[in-house]
Amino acid sequence: MVTDPIADFLTRIRNAQLAGHRLVEIPASNLKKRLTEILYDQGYILKYKFEDDNKQGLIKIALKYDPSTKVPAIRSLERVSRPGLRQYAKPAEIKRVINGLGVAILSTSKGVLTDKQAKAQNVGGEVLCYIS
Repeated sequence: MVTDPIADFLTRIRNAQLAGHRLVEIPASNLKKRLTEILYDQGYILKYKFEDDNKQGLIKIALKYDPSTKVPAIRSLERVSRPGLRQYAKPAEIKRVINGLGVAILSTSKGVLTDKQAKAQNVGGEVLCYIS
């Protein structure tokens, strides 16, 4: 049993990149599916597929690498809010990740959004992670 599924999601991606894998499989949940969609929309992963296996389901993620240097597209994945210490931010307090080059992912009352989307909709929420 995993006590922090978001940290497990980020760690599986981080470990797969360090090992040089092209594909990573992660147990599915609605939150993880939304995180995967955001990673794809922001250009951090190549593609993804949601598979139903009569249980929890699986998310298959194809990781993105630079073709010439084999460097992963995701440089860092950092979990911000965690079960022992939740981190919340108002729209004006949302930090920019690497001066806007990275992405902060927030869980808001309007769903899971990026930092830019949350500021545009003027909503705050729990800061889940920083990705750059």
